[in-house]
Amino acid sequence: MKSVHIYCDGACSGNPGPGGWAAYLSVPSRPEADKLICGHADSTTNNRMELIAAIEGLKALKSPCQVEVYSDSQYLCYTLAKNWKRKANLDLWAEIDRLETIHSITWTWLARNSTPQLIECDAKAKHRVHV
Repeated sequence: MKSVHIYCDGACSGNPGPGGWAAYLSVPSRPEADKLICGHADSTTNNRMELIAAIEGLKALKSPCQVEVYSDSQYLCYTLAKNWKRKANLDLWAEIDRLETIHSITWTWLARNSTPQLIECDAKAKHRVHV
């Protein structure tokens, strides 16, 4: 099973308000294949953008993979890694659950802007807020 790292971030102006997300996909054995994907939503929340960034990163994978997802969102990582209670965004949590049946996923929280990939995702997500 191919190993993939996904770095993801979401941003929002107002809560709710316009939002953006970004995911950086990295294959450690093929750094030339790294890519950044991003998107926008007109009316959303920061937490939804964080979840959508992870979802879109996982959906971009063409086959089942061993995935390490890195995010500065405790909401995303700790809900999955520490079984925090799911109270909102249940549609997105259901999609993450579905993707976990396809991929073997580890969820890792990292401090904000602690890697070049997270810095790039943060900048792109913030840019997409205003597109």
